[in-house]
Amino acid sequence: MSVATLLAALFVAVWVAAPAAHDIPNDVTIQTLLKPEGQRLRLLVRVPLQAMRDMDYPKPRGSRNTDLLDLTRADATLRDAATLWVSDYLDVYENGDTLPTPRVVSVRAALQSDRSFASYDEALAHLTGPGLPETTEFFWSQGLLDILFEYPIHSDQSRFSIDPRFARLGIRTLTVLRFLPPGGAVRGFEFLGDPGLVQLDPTWHQAALQFVKLGFFHILDGTDHLLFLFCLVIPFRRFRSLVAVVTAFTVAHSITLIASAYNLAPDALWFPPLIETLIATSIVYMALENIVFATEKKESQKPQGSQSDDVFSGYPSALSAGSAVSSGRALKRRWLVTFGFGLVHGFGFSFALRQTLQFAGSHLLASLLSFNIGVELGQLLVLAILIPVLGLLFRYVVAERTGTILLSAIIAHTAWHWMAERWELLRRFTFTWPAIDAAFLAGALRWMMLMVAAAGLYWLVFGVLRLGSRHKAQRTNSEF
Repeated sequence: MSVATLLAALFVAVWVAAPAAHDIPNDVTIQTLLKPEGQRLRLLVRVPLQAMRDMDYPKPRGSRNTDLLDLTRADATLRDAATLWVSDYLDVYENGDTLPTPRVVSVRAALQSDRSFASYDEALAHLTGPGLPETTEFFWSQGLLDILFEYPIHSDQSRFSIDPRFARLGIRTLTVLRFLPPGGAVRGFEFLGDPGLVQLDPTWHQAALQFVKLGFFHILDGTDHLLFLFCLVIPFRRFRSLVAVVTAFTVAHSITLIASAYNLAPDALWFPPLIETLIATSIVYMALENIVFATEKKESQKPQGSQSDDVFSGYPSALSAGSAVSSGRALKRRWLVTFGFGLVHGFGFSFALRQTLQFAGSHLLASLLSFNIGVELGQLLVLAILIPVLGLLFRYVVAERTGTILLSAIIAHTAWHWMAERWELLRRFTFTWPAIDAAFLAGALRWMMLMVAAAGLYWLVFGVLRLGSRHKAQRTNSEF
């Protein structure tokens, strides 16, 4: 019994002590400074020691506190930690080629109160200067590890990229990176977890390709944007019928997306909840509009097998009347509504893009246009799937009018709940009227110019399209 009791007590002690040695911290912030100089690349890193677990940190002799670190004997252990927990999970590239393993030039134990990483020069002076006094009572679980790495490079004018894999250091790992190119402005980056390969000074085509991918996958992941697009597709039967409406949406969200990227959008705290509420409202409105159009649809329909090249074919209320004037008015109204809601959705795209614009480098406009291209490619993929699926559904499963009402009602019900939830969030913010000063008037003037440009672009694109459709209809009538 005594042996069993001893083993049980030993098991309990090990079980209790184990989590303390292996606990993963919740929030870990890593600060990095990267600067190419001549034929060497200096990387300065600051990591919380608590994030580097399973290290045998030397304790002061005679001390029973296992959290204390003996600074006189800590250099070798800190260098091992720098290699095992940082450099082994960090790849740096020069012109696409992986740089060799860096040299650990210096390590320093730092207190939480140390502010030397506020700038590159201060951090470098800290890492190359004297460390903490050996008599400092240093608790390693509350301290920081500062590291100076050096990589050999061919030229400081090369293009550099980095692939940090620091997510394992904590449950939520934030890496703050500042890149100091020679003769250029400091470029700041922030990313959570493992961001993959980060181009620190991308070319325009590297930035464009990255943002095309971002736009493509964003539209596929954005449920609210997909539902809005679904509402646009439901009343239509042919791809050509969707060109004008989808183009209106594209032009509109491109305008506000670019305007937001250039800091023309309001920066008030209530603005993002307002936009999210309006996006849900736009889905509710489009779904209800589909229901109204379906219920007003007249009995006189074109023959099921008839084919028409009319640009308005598939529009429910216009086609059933068979009137060119009525079709033009209905589709023009659809264009206008979609264009207006597209402006709102553009702000929504800008919120999602805000954290990734840091990867655009000096190619902001090219990245924004590439993001829009990616969004349009995603929309085309969705249209290519939805059009035949809806065609088969309305042909073999349910009548078109009934199916339109049912699908639109489901979408309206879903979006209504979103709208109510987002409205409750919006109500928590206090709206204050801005002061009427020179800055406000300048901003209002910029937005007025933007709206004039948007109206002109709308007229140019859709006026030409409508004029071409009218001439085509006149030619068709003259043939008869």
